[in-house]
Amino acid sequence: MKNKLNADTWTLALGIALFPPLWAVIAPYLKVSTGAVALICAGLYVTNGNKRKDAVKISVGFLLGDFWAVAALKVMDTLKLNEDLELFGTLFVLGGLAVIISALVPKYIFCPAWLCGWAIGLTILAPGGWENVGTVPVQIGMAMLVGIWYVGVFVDLVQKKTLKFLDSRKEKQS
Repeated sequence: MKNKLNADTWTLALGIALFPPLWAVIAPYLKVSTGAVALICAGLYVTNGNKRKDAVKISVGFLLGDFWAVAALKVMDTLKLNEDLELFGTLFVLGGLAVIISALVPKYIFCPAWLCGWAIGLTILAPGGWENVGTVPVQIGMAMLVGIWYVGVFVDLVQKKTLKFLDSRKEKQS
């Protein structure tokens, strides 16, 4: 098996080792307690192939997912039915709507980001319930955008510029 520790791997490792930890240190000072969400969102951006052209629709998807989580909690708090029925019905309707709406406007909404954002939001918000939502959805949304634009787009740009610089140095030495 060929060694995978090439310039591409080393520059990516440096970018990931440097920039996300900076966010982790800064986030609490910005009153963001959900900083790790950025890494999840960056992961989806990277899985989509680091396509900068999709960053806006991925952002929209994540933010809609964040909103969807708040809406789901509010609906379940309002229904006052059997908890299992509330959960199933809410997830059934909102999940189906998310897929249908994003399919109608795929140029503006990345469906996987919407569903992933919804899951992130529910994972963080559901244990506290509707009465404890507070500013947490805003913090989640901020971390989502940081994940896409700072950890995803910015780290990718830095890596590409670094590789280009290293390639130009190699050419000059040859």
